[in-house]
Amino acid sequence: MGHDDTIFALSSGAPPAAIAVVRISGPAATEALNDLIGMDIPARSPRVVTVKGTQGNIIDRPLALRFAGPASATGEDVVELHLHGGRAVVDAVLARLGELDGLRQAEPGEFTRRAFENGRLDLLEAEGLADLLAAETETQRRQAMGFASGGVSQAVAAWQDECLTIAARIEAAIDFSDEDDVGDADVAAIHMACAALAAKLAAWLDRPPAERLRDGITVAIAGPPNAGKSTLLNAIAQREAAITAPTAGTTRDIVEVPVAIGGIAYRFADTAGLRDDSDDAVEAIGIARALAAAAEADILVWLGSDDPPTHSATIRIAAQADRRSGVEWDMAVDAADVVVSALTGEGMAALLDAIAGRARDLLPREGDVALNRRQRDTLADVAAALDDAQCARDLLIVAEHLRSAMSAFDRLTGRARTEDMLDALFGRFCIGK
Repeated sequence: MGHDDTIFALSSGAPPAAIAVVRISGPAATEALNDLIGMDIPARSPRVVTVKGTQGNIIDRPLALRFAGPASATGEDVVELHLHGGRAVVDAVLARLGELDGLRQAEPGEFTRRAFENGRLDLLEAEGLADLLAAETETQRRQAMGFASGGVSQAVAAWQDECLTIAARIEAAIDFSDEDDVGDADVAAIHMACAALAAKLAAWLDRPPAERLRDGITVAIAGPPNAGKSTLLNAIAQREAAITAPTAGTTRDIVEVPVAIGGIAYRFADTAGLRDDSDDAVEAIGIARALAAAAEADILVWLGSDDPPTHSATIRIAAQADRRSGVEWDMAVDAADVVVSALTGEGMAALLDAIAGRARDLLPREGDVALNRRQRDTLADVAAALDDAQCARDLLIVAEHLRSAMSAFDRLTGRARTEDMLDALFGRFCIGK
């Protein structure tokens, strides 16, 4: 990806559509627009123009906008053509641009990468934009906007300012001390400042991880054979996701289904029936996988009168309420959190409410954003450097730990570049982004 060339791409959804936006970015963007429309237009002043082919034929009459760098989305000269969104129109304009010298089709994520490299957004905002494009639920959208809008970047900038202020105090204490050793009061004050900043970072590190928002809350449906697990999964998914049959051991492996309910993403897993007396080797493998899935799940939905495996978030279900009766059933109802019939729908709303209640405890609170693994690991490096600074008596050593903290902050925002990581991130974007 060079910066001396000019790139172009369709930056809106695939045609046909009411409007199709073609974006051009780079040093030849304005010249390319002039070649297309035969005239210059002022920056930030939209105009209805006529785009012509090489033979002078009219291709379309779109709205054109020009943005002069560095005050543009990418930090370069940018042109946008808001075309009529038919395939023939889009194809003709892209073909026309491809004929111009110095222009080429953009690579996936190249517009956003240029914005990052030109300082129009930092790495945290770029990660948020990538998550926003992939968001499928309301909670995912809110999480992504927290990063894409710059809210997290502002918090990091404030932490960096605190770190620089502490470093400045250290330099002042060293430079202006009349004695070889700095006073205990100076050291104590600097240690307290490090501790206060570390406490702020710890509060963010204690938040639930972003992976639960992105990948979904995992919910394992477990219990003995023929307890109604597969039927319950199908009722939740509202489709025949799992095979149901009266024969015990029908489910041999994990059947995982992604479902969005109430703006929250879940991954429900139907598991093999748990029993101790199976002599079928394949079923035994399925039982082992079921136990592992139950242990690893965020929420365990347990069907059956026996005690469930130990789990911090268990919802006990008295299932198949439409065809159960007797003393054993009454005992199961007494022990259950919810009584459900997946066939009639009885108790399904209460079950989903119970699951949502457990899920909310596992997700960031309203207004909070969560960190992904890269961000958590990097922020943990900052916190560790601050902890080391608190333990050092020599202010020169404290200053060195603070430099380590600032270096980790730069990795967090992308100022310290790691090309492989950047390639992986921007490769997630579509071509027009």
